[in-house]
Amino acid sequence: MYRHQKSQLEVFIARPGGPWFPHRDVDFWTIPKGEVEAGESLLSAAIREFKEEVGITPAGPYLTLGSIRQKGGKTVHAWAFAGDWDGLPIQSNVIRVEWPPGSGTFSPWPEIDTAAFFPLDQARARMKIAQHPLLDRLAEALKSPSTAVYVDSVPQPS
Repeated sequence: MYRHQKSQLEVFIARPGGPWFPHRDVDFWTIPKGEVEAGESLLSAAIREFKEEVGITPAGPYLTLGSIRQKGGKTVHAWAFAGDWDGLPIQSNVIRVEWPPGSGTFSPWPEIDTAAFFPLDQARARMKIAQHPLLDRLAEALKSPSTAVYVDSVPQPS
């Protein structure tokens, strides 16, 4: 999700929850994303995951940003949409994590513990480095709207 605030482009990014890195803030934030379910389109998965992770329902049109490959080998497909947020705490889905590892003790953790809008330079300082090209593509597409590719709706499975 992106918006223009005081003539400046801002992007909405999320900080993963869980017990692993409670104080890590650099090269850690991410776009809300997740796994594709059987029979689901990539865009449908992106919309569902965004809503599950931050509690905001995306609305198109969706700007195609392509895909990137993260350090661990995961391919991330991304779309952007114009939107805003009221600043209230996000509503993330909860994951169960064994902590400490091997202890047999499982506890619930929010998948995303916080999210916020940041200007591009501040988003870059926090986001996973592998996702920086998505910021570049968004900025370029918004500067050159004639070359941007938008999708108005979610494709239905056949």
